[in-house]
Amino acid sequence: MSAQTEAEKNMAILLIEVLNLEDISAEEIDPEEQLFGDGLGLDSIDALEIALAVSQDFGVQMKAEDESTREAFATLKSLTDFVEKNKTT
Repeated sequence: MSAQTEAEKNMAILLIEVLNLEDISAEEIDPEEQLFGDGLGLDSIDALEIALAVSQDFGVQMKAEDESTREAFATLKSLTDFVEKNKTT
């Protein structure tokens, strides 16, 4: 497992809180692990909830039709990098 950066840890905490993930702690989310499918097992509803939280907390709009948004949802690392690059707050 890769070590989390401070930003990745904060994003993992956000995921845990927004998705009410009770069986895993923020520290257990590998930054390189897939968020959907075989990784954390998230689904499209989870993606919507994450996008809403990211918009509210960081001012980053994530549009489903954008390829960069799909790429951002691949891993904790990619999601964190996307938000850090695009945040307004």
